[in-house]
Parts: sequence; structure tokens; C-alpha cells
Amino acid sequence: MRLTIDQLNAAAADEAVALLDGTYEHSPWIARRALAARPFRSLAHLKHALAQAVSSATDDEKLGLIRAHPELAGKAMVSKTLTAESTHEQGKAGLTECTPEEFAKIQQLNADYNAKFGFPFILAVRGPRGTGLGKREIIETFERRLHNHPGFELAEALRNIHRIAEIRLNDKFGTEPALGNLVWDWQESLAVHSDPGFAEKGQLTVTYLTDAHRACAAQLVREMRDCGFDSVEIDAVGNVVGRYEGATPDAKALLTGSHYDTVRNGGKYDGRLGIFVPMACVRELKRQNRRLPFAFEVVGFAEEEGQRYKATFLGSGALIGHFDPAWLEQKDADGITMREARLHAGLREEDIPKIRRDPSKYLGFVEVHIEQGPVLNELDIPLGIVTSINGGVRYVGEVIGMASHAGTTPMDRRRDAAAAVAELILYAEQRAAKDGDSVATVGMLEVPGGSINVVPGRCRFSLDIRAPNDPQRDAVVRDVLAALAQIAERRGVRYTLEEAMRAAAAPSAPEWQRRWEAAVDSLGVPLYRMPSGAGHDAMKLHEVMPQAMLFVRGINSGISHNPLESTTNDDMQLAVQAFQHLLDQLATEQAH
Repeated sequence: MRLTIDQLNAAAADEAVALLDGTYEHSPWIARRALAARPFRSLAHLKHALAQAVSSATDDEKLGLIRAHPELAGKAMVSKTLTAESTHEQGKAGLTECTPEEFAKIQQLNADYNAKFGFPFILAVRGPRGTGLGKREIIETFERRLHNHPGFELAEALRNIHRIAEIRLNDKFGTEPALGNLVWDWQESLAVHSDPGFAEKGQLTVTYLTDAHRACAAQLVREMRDCGFDSVEIDAVGNVVGRYEGATPDAKALLTGSHYDTVRNGGKYDGRLGIFVPMACVRELKRQNRRLPFAFEVVGFAEEEGQRYKATFLGSGALIGHFDPAWLEQKDADGITMREARLHAGLREEDIPKIRRDPSKYLGFVEVHIEQGPVLNELDIPLGIVTSINGGVRYVGEVIGMASHAGTTPMDRRRDAAAAVAELILYAEQRAAKDGDSVATVGMLEVPGGSINVVPGRCRFSLDIRAPNDPQRDAVVRDVLAALAQIAERRGVRYTLEEAMRAAAAPSAPEWQRRWEAAVDSLGVPLYRMPSGAGHDAMKLHEVMPQAMLFVRGINSGISHNPLESTTNDDMQLAVQAFQHLLDQLATEQAH
């Protein structure tokens, strides 16, 4: 019999604990403490309350919880003493059918892991889709996590325990994240297209107007049509535009979407999640034969990452009239100009001005995006409210000192260019940390012609500084550049510095941020407000219309621009439901 939230809320404490038995392995104390959060508003609320009970536990209790779990393909499986839940999960992942070689490999990994960390390796083997990981993926994850820092790995073990509990709760409540599964499957299907040189290695790379890029666009067109959009087209820059008309022909439109290009060897969810979540909403509207009092326009932006050509935000920029004709003369690594690539794709230069949007015909722009960071993952919160997209400034610079013999130049007589940049890096790190939400990064560092026995005479570097608002960003910039000048003076070196990029912060429009907050709250999920450190298409639309974003938690520590980038079907389900609530709320507002 399926459990219900109402049943759990009404049950006496001991009965409620019994109803949740098996959710966390041999640890009924978690359910008992989570009951303090009753009445639970939703299954998502219950999941969070259980995670919070663990978060507030003592270190010994957390370690005890981890140790209560069996090893993967370990002694308990062999002796058939696993709990029913663990037996089902390990069986679904094929661990009960290991070859002798696989079994020996896992046994050795178990031994090495226990020797390093002092607790068993924990992995939610049913995976982010809930259907089970393959044995190869399990072994690769085991090997990768064996190199983690002990403190980090303990937290990663607990996060996997929460995912195990989430899937077990879905089973108890008879809940299937159907729309989350749909979004997941769309993304997996789109990820089969990858550029040459990467596809052969099983890596995902889709850059502007390659054959793989155009195959993605064609697939998005088919899937949008299948969802029931009234019109679908590929526009003059390669954006895929689907429009679901409102109840009246002259209705304004809500604009949404994200990009479908990727970085090299990137992840499947960056950008694309923001296309498929609203597509799922349109699919449901069409199934209900329902029209909103406004049109709904979903755009798969053709280019955001600036990988093949240095034309970042080309897709969203074109919608606001920001297409630089000089881009057409840029050449890719193979010497193909953008103009040639566009001709090959059948795109006409004279059509580009026609796709510029009239902001007066739009209500605003909203975007769903995977977080691309560790914050939501560490807090065990599935959705985040974006307060602002950070403003950023980038520089490329070089410090020039004096190359000299490493053995004969005394330390107090050196003009070491690399040491000067190293000092700058440490200062930038400390200065940004003072704000709490500013960031400063030196991502490129090079000693041209460097040698092991030569004091560096030159050091090239990059500098990237970001903050939630422009004054805060500019204050960090002033302090870091002042420090660079002081370091150079004290060390007897000189420097050059060129500003390479400047982007204004894009604070969320208050009324649209409130709509996202109401949507998340309706799911029983705690509100967490956060800035976005990464740039997004919403930054461009922000220049002409109000915008606000919703973040979705990533797993694997929230890593992004990486093949390990991922999220779960449950979190995707919540993102779709939040978007549906936003649409419903907006429809109610428009009706009055």
C-alpha cells in the first residue's frame, strides 16, 4: 500500500518512524528527528527534513550512519544478509551478477577505500535516473572517489545516502518523477551528437554550426513539434525557436530558453536543461488542451560558449540586435570563417536583423539552469533562486622582471616575475574572500621560455574578477590592481595589463524573482537565494527586458563544464513543477 503525506502527518511518532523504516539503513533516529518538521507539506519537504536531521547530527552519528551501509558487492551480499532495499538496489545495478574479475576488482577497491577512509564506499547505485548504474560506471566512480580528501569524501558519502533515501521514499510513496524522466531522456538523446575528434572518444562537444550542432538543432525542432508547439523554426543565427500561442492572437509572450552548444568535452545539462524543462511544460499544456493568456516562446540558443568562434552569447545577443558583423570574418581552428560556416548551414546574413525582438511584446525572460557549482549540493537543497548574475571583468597581463641564474642570484636581489604574480594571486584570493560572494581567479599562468635553473624574467597571466553587483566588483578590481602596482614597485618589476572583457551585473527583476520564490515555496522546498557566478543568456536579455533565473542542483559536487556534470530526475521534476507553477501564477495575474 502506498504511503501518503497525510498518513505520515497524522501518525503517532512511533508509527511514523515505522512507516519510514528502511529509508535510511539501520538508522531510525533520522526519521524520529525529522518528525519535528511536521506537518510535511510535500514529499520534497519530507526529503529535506530527513537530510537536515542528518546535517545537524554529531560527527559520530554521521559516521555511524555511513558504517551502517554494506559494502558494494561485499560480504553481506555474498552471505545474503543485505536488507531488502540494499538487495534490490545492488541487484538492479548488476552487482549480484559480477564476473570473477569484476568481483575481485570491487573487493580490492573496498579494501583500499576502507583503509584510507575508515568507512565503506557509498554510492547510490540506482543512479541519477533511478534505473541503475552500469558496473563499469560504478567501478570508475569508485576509483575516482578513492583520491578524494577524507573530509570531502565523508560529505560525498552522505550525499549519496540521501539519494538512496530519496529513491526509497519514491518507492514507498509510489511516486514516479515522470516529467523529470522525460527531461532526462531528452538530454541523453541529444547528447549522441558530438563534433569529430570528440565523438570517437565518447566526449560531448557541440560547437557553433558544425554537423553535430546542426543535428542537435534538427532534433530540437522535431521534439518541439512533438510537444505541440504551434510554430517551430531555426532562425538566422541557428537558434531553435518554438512558440506556443496564447489564448488571444495579440497576447504578449513570456520568453525562456538557454543554449544547446557546449564547451569541449563538456556536460549534458549546461544550457540544455533550460530548453527541455519549458518544453515539458508546453507538452503538458498541449495534452490538457490548455491555452495561457500569454504566448510562450522557448528558444534553444545556438551559441553561448564562444568555443568555435569568439562570439560569446551570439544566439541570445542576436535577439536584442547585438550581432557584430566582424564575427563573420573570424576563422575557426581549421581556417573556416563564420561566414562560410553559415553558408554551409543555409543561413542568410540579410535575415539576421529580422530576428531582433521588440521588448514591448514580451512580459520578460526566465531561465532554468543547472547551478554549475557546489552550493545547493552541499546544502541538500534541490532548487535555488538567483538574485543576480555576477558582473565580471577579465584582464590579460604580463609581469616583466629579469631572468637570471637560479643558483647565483641571491634571494634579496631577484626580480622574479613569477613570484610577483604568485603574490598577486594570493592577494586576489584573500581580497575576494573578504566580501563573501566576490570571486577572483588567475586561470592562466605561463613563464615563457622558462627553465628549471632560471629565475623567471617574464610571467603572463589572466585575471577574472566577479561580484553580484558592479560597485562591489569595481571595488575588488581597484584593490587588486593597486596591489599589483605595489607588488611591482616593491619587487622591482614592471607589468602590462589589458582589459579583455567587461560585463555588467544582471540583478534579477524583483517581481520575477518573487514568482520563482512562490513557485519553489509551493513545492515545499526551502527558499535559498544565491548569485550566479557564471554568465548566462539571461544577461543579454536583461539589457532589454526583466529577467530572473532558477538554479537546479547538480550532483558530483555540482561540477560543470565536465563529463561528470549531472543532476537527478527528481530535481528535474521539481524544476518542471516550479516552472508550471510560475506559468499558472502568471496566468492568474494576467486574468485579473
